[in-house]
Amino acid sequence: MINFQFTRATTTKSAIAAVSTNKNSKFIAGGTNLIDLMKRGVSAPDKLVDINLVPLKQIEIIKDVIHIGSMATNADVADHELIKSHLPGLALALNAGASPQLRNVATVGGNMMQRTRCGYFYDTEMPCNKRKPGSGCGAIQGYSRMHAIFGTSESCIAVHPSDMCVALSILDTTVVLAGPKGERKMKFTDFHKLPGNTPEKDNNLLSNEMIVRLEIPVTEINQNGTYLKVRDRASYAFALVSVAEAVVVKDNLILEARIAMGGVAHKPWRLTEVESFLVGKAPSPEIFEQAAALAVKNAKTYKDNGFKVKLSSNTIIEALKGIS
Repeated sequence: MINFQFTRATTTKSAIAAVSTNKNSKFIAGGTNLIDLMKRGVSAPDKLVDINLVPLKQIEIIKDVIHIGSMATNADVADHELIKSHLPGLALALNAGASPQLRNVATVGGNMMQRTRCGYFYDTEMPCNKRKPGSGCGAIQGYSRMHAIFGTSESCIAVHPSDMCVALSILDTTVVLAGPKGERKMKFTDFHKLPGNTPEKDNNLLSNEMIVRLEIPVTEINQNGTYLKVRDRASYAFALVSVAEAVVVKDNLILEARIAMGGVAHKPWRLTEVESFLVGKAPSPEIFEQAAALAVKNAKTYKDNGFKVKLSSNTIIEALKGIS
């Protein structure tokens, strides 16, 4: 039996104060990932701080910027008229994740903070640098079908599991964080980290900070977003490959493009080179094929995941076909 302290916070300030007393403290909201990690022996916090009573569930628009509180559930965000109208790609991504039961409980902040679902990370008998730094990466020489083909290192080839985060990475999203010294803002694309030599560090959040809200501008390109997910079964499965895409077309020319992939890297994989390639070109099957080839040119595969290169290319082409 693992003993831990439990406390309940009702304000952002009290929540931060509670975790600041012990570096091995964790916030708990929906608990859809953390509880599993604790049951498996992967995570053993000394203290849990329940933040379900902290009033951070808002979904509102302020001066053409949509604010989404970190405690809003995935289901509430996906079903909200503001999101469906102004951020359709985000709504699609949220509804593509998990199951209705989990979406009703899981929060936006928790979605951002979830850990990889790599089997080696979850198996405490296997080597995993993310779980136990310096122990090695079992996936590199082991079974790697679900693993990354971009941004990997000799320390880790795990992928980030979130659908929501892939969509957020193309929406010019800002993350608002709160800590003992007040609030600070960070670009969403800077929040998650590649593994490098420190795969145990998933993101740039400090141990005594919490996610307060997301801020997403209402823009034409954000209103054109979509999300396409390829997986082994129709629901309740993580992405083999996914694509979030948003494009603005005028007079048959692409004026602006944003594309990111999921299921292929340790963080949402933004395809900035592909975006630049598409701008100024007329949408066509040939252009889409060239864009897809550019997207996968630097892919690095392992024993079991070589199929992800072609699958990534095909998924990008399929997503781009919706451009009008």
